[in-house]
Amino acid sequence: MFNIILFGPPGSGKGTQSEKLIETFGLKHLSTGDLLRSEISRETPLGMEAKSLMDKGQLVPDEVVVGMIHSALDANPEVKGFLFDGFPRTTAQSEALDKLLKLKNTAIGVVLALDVSEEELVKRLLNRGLTSGRSDDTNESVIRARIVEYKEKTTVVANHYAQFDKVVNIKGEGSVEEIFSNLCSEINNRMSII
Repeated sequence: MFNIILFGPPGSGKGTQSEKLIETFGLKHLSTGDLLRSEISRETPLGMEAKSLMDKGQLVPDEVVVGMIHSALDANPEVKGFLFDGFPRTTAQSEALDKLLKLKNTAIGVVLALDVSEEELVKRLLNRGLTSGRSDDTNESVIRARIVEYKEKTTVVANHYAQFDKVVNIKGEGSVEEIFSNLCSEINNRMSII
């Protein structure tokens, strides 16, 4: 099993690249937001616990999110690996994920970080805002604040995985095909090591 964490600030093309990677490598996309919504809609015990906390305006604790990831791993034994999106976001979450994956006799194979200049991100998001209907894509100061928040949150996770030589920065500017080719090269290189 080969597991990937894909990082990219808002506007980096992460969504586009995720879809292509999932299709090419037979990965299961694990988005914590999707997991939460699914558990809540299916009214599982974890989903009901998360809903209760969210209804009170509280954050869902790491243990609940990790429990949902555990369930998703168990529910997909046939996949070739997972692409993690939106998780982990803290050192504690990274450590919890590593521990869970170790129990399943697997690990994070690589952390791919899409690097895009701030000016390019702002340009892309403002352009996306013309058609996306997302209000947070139409205000430059909000966009810049989102980029700062992204950097602050992901730095700690990148630092955690860098100590295991698992972080690879990929230039996120150029054509979709060029970026995808670079991502695939890194994945293939890492997969050949295992």
